[in-house]
Amino acid sequence: MPRRPNYIGNPVLSLQEMLRTISFQYPILPRLIPDGVFGEQTLEAVMVFQREFFPPVTGRVDNAVWDAVVRVYRQVLISLSIPGGVAYPWRSHVIRPGQSSVHLYPIQSMLQALSRNLKNIEPTPLTGVHEGAGVRNVRRIQALQQLGQNGVVDSQIMQTLLRLYSLFVTRGQTPQMTRRQSLAPK
Repeated sequence: MPRRPNYIGNPVLSLQEMLRTISFQYPILPRLIPDGVFGEQTLEAVMVFQREFFPPVTGRVDNAVWDAVVRVYRQVLISLSIPGGVAYPWRSHVIRPGQSSVHLYPIQSMLQALSRNLKNIEPTPLTGVHEGAGVRNVRRIQALQQLGQNGVVDSQIMQTLLRLYSLFVTRGQTPQMTRRQSLAPK
């Protein structure tokens, strides 16, 4: 999942992370793997960004280009934010393997839908019990986030599931906004 870049630590890494996040909303941008090196792929991403959002195309990242990247990045973060309306006691509640909970039904539904679009997510039956495929799926998500793989559903896992669902299920069923629509003042 996209994370907020550290603007101060390594500017190239921050630029790559922002451009990668932007690419989730605008697939015309190459999907970078942030490594902190301003190589050919980063140059290509910068040039495509300039062509689409902030001409002229120079391949250089000066203050004006940096500010444009930050502006589009922030807009994309808002559009990728967590959808509302899902009942889950965010901060305090955890669901351990083997437990049953009414809050598992939306989680299992999201995992079921995600299994149609992501090859590493198994279909998850809607049982209200956290077991089997549901636990394995949560462990896979925890591994991707470099967390302990205990299979526990907590607020961090729920937040990740909501973002994945928004990216791979909801966005697949609704038309994407064009660049001009998303950047237009409200």
